[in-house]
Amino acid sequence: MTQRYIIFIRAVVIALVLATAPLFAANMILNQYAESQAEAEMNAMAERYIQRAENAISETVTALQRLDRDDIQTCNTEDRGLFQTVISQVGYIDAIGLVDRDGKRMCIVPDMSLSGEAILPILRPDGPLVGIGMLDKSFMGARVGVVSWDLRNGYRLFAEVTPAAIASDPGPEYLRAYRRAELRLGDDILWFATGGYNSESSDPNNAIVVKVRSGRYPLEATIVSPVSAAIQVVHDLKVIAATACAAFALLFVAIGVWFSWRPESEAHDDFIAAIRNGEFIPYYQPVMDIETGKLRGCEVLMRWRRPNGMIVSPGQFMEYAERNGHIFDMTRHLMQQTCEEVGQMHLDNPDLKLSVNLFAGHFRNREVVGDIKSIYEKSDISFQQIVVEVTERYPLEDLDLARKIIAELQALGVRVALDDVGTGHGGMAYLQKLGIDIIKIDKMFIDAIGDDDSSTTIVDSMVELADNLGMGIIAEGVEQEEQIDRLRELGVTAAQGYYFAAPMPAKQYIEFADKLAEEEREAERIAAEEAASAAAEAAAAEAAA
Repeated sequence: MTQRYIIFIRAVVIALVLATAPLFAANMILNQYAESQAEAEMNAMAERYIQRAENAISETVTALQRLDRDDIQTCNTEDRGLFQTVISQVGYIDAIGLVDRDGKRMCIVPDMSLSGEAILPILRPDGPLVGIGMLDKSFMGARVGVVSWDLRNGYRLFAEVTPAAIASDPGPEYLRAYRRAELRLGDDILWFATGGYNSESSDPNNAIVVKVRSGRYPLEATIVSPVSAAIQVVHDLKVIAATACAAFALLFVAIGVWFSWRPESEAHDDFIAAIRNGEFIPYYQPVMDIETGKLRGCEVLMRWRRPNGMIVSPGQFMEYAERNGHIFDMTRHLMQQTCEEVGQMHLDNPDLKLSVNLFAGHFRNREVVGDIKSIYEKSDISFQQIVVEVTERYPLEDLDLARKIIAELQALGVRVALDDVGTGHGGMAYLQKLGIDIIKIDKMFIDAIGDDDSSTTIVDSMVELADNLGMGIIAEGVEQEEQIDRLRELGVTAAQGYYFAAPMPAKQYIEFADKLAEEEREAERIAAEEAASAAAEAAAAEAAA
């Protein structure tokens, strides 16, 4: 009896282990899925708040700029009529008026009593054209925003942005009942808040916190929700998982091991073999001077050339390479290939630049400095011809260390460009702290330039910022001649994109450069012949006289 009992107990224990182990794993997976799903929903909520606020500010600024172009500088009847017209056309605006140098209202439309209190700070000679602030009035948790435009004559136009512009409550119901949403201007000015969950007094281990910053204005949206609210979405799935795990624990383990281990292992081995076989190769995209039509250099882009000749774009492998640490060997091999393929070309043309992309992991230690020194120090490509591009899409973990690494590269003569400006995490902090030499305007803004006033304004601001900080500026993703014309008007002198040429292998890139050089020589020859002919005609005319 005792032996049978022991066997029974062992069987029960094994059964419980087989049932509870996958159940425990399933619960963890479902919890992680629920939190991930909730975080994605909260991130989308925050982005919608940011987008609504950006749209409200941008449309308001555009409206005030339009009034400025119409030379609105008084509170007379005609100007007030124009104020009313703009209010009726722009749904984000509740009121428009003028303030004096002290920030006090001179007039406002629609008419209301003037308290004599300042709603804007005192005007400074060096103040920005656009100002953004808040009034004490609020509606549904949103305060009235104030956007001002400096007329440069001591007066400022101002518009009151309706709270309804941002007083929305997006997101799924299971989160909306528990979460707190905040939209702040700068670091401490609360524009909008809804919900009662308090992020400051809550346990951070039991809360999901999402923050999204605007790339255009000093705005930050924060969404906070308890983890318990997220878990509700998978409650029914947990019941199903518990039932299924009790019956199929062993099968699930076998299938799970086969599906999760074998494909990953095979993919890893395939990737290692590709690196060893030199399948990752450089493609070169020209960077052009849009004023002279001359070649300034190129950006080196990575491609995967499979043994069957198929070319794989970086979007299909780069994230995997970065996540698993393969990118370091791949980048070193890519730089070595540039020395072999275009070294002579750069030796013959000292003004040409070669841009190499680095990712956030390259700035965790000084290894990349040693790589660049060892690869290029004795090559035909000088340090002064190299540009390293730091992307803004992925955050740098240690800005102080990154700044030291960048300073070492700059001491060698290497220049540093900030790629994808305005689309990611860094923003002004990267420009301020990293000592960037070149700004690269992302294709997103170039696509909308000319059609979208806000994109044009942002590009114009980037050009002005680059000029003020002594930085170079390059436009990416140029595809149309109209974009070239608009960029010239804004003061941009360098660009790259399919309008000039797609990324290409070294042989085609060298042929492209040779063709440009030949066209330039031919143009110079024709110009010289025309000048000589004109001089001869002038001499003949003088002799005849």
